[in-house]
Amino acid sequence: MTTPTTPPPAPPARGRRRAPSRMERAAGRAAALQRPRVLLALLLLFALTCVMLLDGYLRAEVGGDQRVRTGASASDVPEDVLDGGPILSFPGGQATTVSVPDKTIVLTFDDGPDPTWTPQVLEILEEYDVPGTFFLVGSMVSRHPGIVRDMVEQGNEVGVHTFTHIDLSYQSQARVTREIEQTQLALAGATGITTTLFRAPYSSQTDAIDNYSWPVYESLGEDGYTSVFIDTDSDDWKRPGVSKIVEWATPEDDEGASVLFHDAGGERSQTIEALPKYIEKMKAEGYTFTTVSGAMAEQQPTGAGPAGEQGLQAAHHEATGATLYEGKALIAAVAVAEWTVPALSAGLVVVGVAVMGRFAMMLVLARRHHRQRNRRRFGWGPPVTGPVSVIVPAYNEKECIEATLRSLARSTHPVEIIVVDDGSTDGTAEIAESLGLPGVRVVRQANAGKPAALNNGVRHARYDIVVMMDGDTVFEPDTVRHLVQPFADPAVGAVAGNAKVGNRRTLIGAWQHIEYVMGFNLDRRMYDLLRCMPTIPGAIGAFRREAVLQVGGMSDDTLAEDTDITIALHRAGWRVVYEEHARAWTEAPGSLGQLWSQRYRWSYGTMQALWKHRRSLTDKGPSGRFGRVGMPLVVLFQVVTPVFAPLIDVFTVYSMVFVDFRAALLAWLAVLAVQLVCAAYAFRLDGEKYRYLLMMPLQQLAYRQMMYLVLIHSCVTALTGGRLRWQKLKRTGEVGTPAGTGG
Repeated sequence: MTTPTTPPPAPPARGRRRAPSRMERAAGRAAALQRPRVLLALLLLFALTCVMLLDGYLRAEVGGDQRVRTGASASDVPEDVLDGGPILSFPGGQATTVSVPDKTIVLTFDDGPDPTWTPQVLEILEEYDVPGTFFLVGSMVSRHPGIVRDMVEQGNEVGVHTFTHIDLSYQSQARVTREIEQTQLALAGATGITTTLFRAPYSSQTDAIDNYSWPVYESLGEDGYTSVFIDTDSDDWKRPGVSKIVEWATPEDDEGASVLFHDAGGERSQTIEALPKYIEKMKAEGYTFTTVSGAMAEQQPTGAGPAGEQGLQAAHHEATGATLYEGKALIAAVAVAEWTVPALSAGLVVVGVAVMGRFAMMLVLARRHHRQRNRRRFGWGPPVTGPVSVIVPAYNEKECIEATLRSLARSTHPVEIIVVDDGSTDGTAEIAESLGLPGVRVVRQANAGKPAALNNGVRHARYDIVVMMDGDTVFEPDTVRHLVQPFADPAVGAVAGNAKVGNRRTLIGAWQHIEYVMGFNLDRRMYDLLRCMPTIPGAIGAFRREAVLQVGGMSDDTLAEDTDITIALHRAGWRVVYEEHARAWTEAPGSLGQLWSQRYRWSYGTMQALWKHRRSLTDKGPSGRFGRVGMPLVVLFQVVTPVFAPLIDVFTVYSMVFVDFRAALLAWLAVLAVQLVCAAYAFRLDGEKYRYLLMMPLQQLAYRQMMYLVLIHSCVTALTGGRLRWQKLKRTGEVGTPAGTGG
C-alpha cells in the first residue's frame, strides 16, 4: 500500500543531467564549509606534534663529562697545538694557541645554565667580584633565558657548548653547523648577543685533540671561533669531596690556568661549596681572575686588536637582523613548549585516571547489569504482545532495502512496516512496493532529512509503540519481540537495542565490530543501571508514540537526532532502558572516508545535543537528575576523555624517542592489556567470538587515531560554529539476515 503525502518527483528528461537534490546540495555546501575546519584541526595536531618534538629535543640528556675516545691518532694535529695553550684560534687561517698568563685563573663552567645551580654560582662570583666564562648548552639557554641574561649583565662571558651536548667528532658537518647556529640563536634571543667562544663537549686539554676532532676545530676556526680547552680540571662532576675539588683545580708553580668546573649536568652541591674556598685560596696565593677574552688581551700588546680594546667580554657581539628575531622566536617557541608539555603531562594523569576509572566502572556495572537480567531481579511486567509500528526512513537505499524489509517480515512479533521514502532517486520506494510483503506501507515525501522522515512515520503509525531503524539494518526474527518487552513498565518511554556490525569480515568492519561490542554496548549497560542512557541508536530503538509526541518528535536542531530525543525523554520524566537481546545487524561504513563522515556527524551531533540540553544541569526533578548524573558522565566519557586520550599515545611515542623506549613500550602494552580484558568480557557478555580481538592491537595503532582526529575535528567545528545536514553513506547491501549470532 502506498500513501503519497507529496507528489513523487518526476523522472528526469532524457538527455538532461539530473539536477542535484536538496540533500546533495546541502552535502556539497557542508563539505565546502568543513574543509577549513579539517585544515584547522590538522594544523592544531601538527602544532602539538611540533611542540612535543621541540620539548624532547630540548631535553636531550646532559651528563658527566666522561671521555668517549681513547688512544686515537693525532697525526694530523700540528705539534704546536698539541703542546700549546688552552685557547685555540685561527687568525689569518693559521692555528695559534694562547696560554693563560702566570698567576691568572680563567674560571670556566660547562653544561649550564641550570635553574638550581647556576644562580648559586653567579651569586658566589658576584660576592667575590670574580668573572667567569660559561660554556652554555643551547637547549638549556632556550629554556632558562633569564639566567643567561643575568649572567651577561653581571659581566661574565659566555661561549657555545653545542645545543644538545653531543660529541661533535663523529657528526656530519651539517650537524656541527646546526648545533652551533641553534645555540647562537638561543643566545641572541635570550641576551641579544652572539659569541665567538666555543668549547666542545667531552673535550679536555689540547693534547687530547685527535684526528677525529681536529677537522671540527679547523672548520670552526675558519668561521672565526676561538676554541677553549683547559689546563686544570676540578673533576667536580665525579663528586670526590670539596677538598679534592679544590686541590685538583689548583695549578702548579704559580702557572696560569684555564680551570674547569660545572654549573649543571648533575648534582653540584659540592661545586657550590668548593667554589668560594677555591677563590679564597687562589686570591691568598696572589692569583687574579679573568675571562677567556681577558686572558687573550693580556697576552697581546696594548691596543693590538679587538680583544685588548673590548676587555672581559670581547667575544660578545650584538645580535642584529634575522639572527636576533629568529632567536626571539626560538625563545618564544620554547616558552610555549615549557608551558604546554607540563600542562599536557598533568592532563595525562587526569586522563589516565579517568580512562582506568571508566574501564573499572564499565566492568563492575556491566557485570551487575548482566546478573540482574539473568536472574530476572527486575521484571518488566506482563508480556507485551500487541502489534507495533516499525518505521524505516530511507534515502537511496536500493542496495539494502530488500534485506531490511524481508527481515522484518519474518518477525515473530506482529508489526506494521512503514517505509518513509525521503525523496530517493534510485528507485528505493519502487523496490519496497514490488516485494509485495504483507503489512508494508510506503510513504513518499520530498527530500527533507532523516528527522522529518521519522516524524512523518510517527504520524502514520497506527500503534502506540513505534520501532525506529535504519534502511541498511537487518533484524533477527525475535528482535522486535525482545525490544518491546520493557514497555510493560509504564514508566519506560524508550528502549535501546543491541546494534551489531554485519560487515565485519573487512578490516575496517572488524575494527568497528570491536568498538560496537566494547564501547557502545558495554557503555549502555553502565548507563542503563545509572538510569541515564544518553543515546538510543538510530539502527535499533523503540519508543512510546505518546512520549515522542510529548517531546515534540525528532528535532533537526542537531546532527544527532537520536541523542537529542533520548535526552529530551529523560528530561520529560520517561525512563530509557537497554535491551541486550534485541539485536540489529547494521552495515558499518566500508571506507575510511565514509567512516570519517559518519563519526564526525555523531560526535559533533552529540556535542550539539549536550549544549541544547545544558539547562538540565540546573533543573529540578527528572531533568535535573539527568543533568547532574548523565550529562557529566557523557561529557567526561564521550567528549573530554576521548579528546585528551591521544595524550597517552603522544606521550608513549615521546617517551620511546626521548626517555626510555622499553619502559614506554611496557606501559603501552599494560594499557592495551587492560583494554583487552575489558573487550574480552564485553565479547563474553554479547556471546561474540574472541578471534576478532586479535585485531585489537592494530586497531589501537590505526583506527583509534582516526577516531581521535574526528573528535578533534568536531571540537573545532563546535568552537568555530557550523552545521551539517543528514549525510548519506554509500551502502553495498552485503548485510543479510544472520544465520545465527556471535559470528
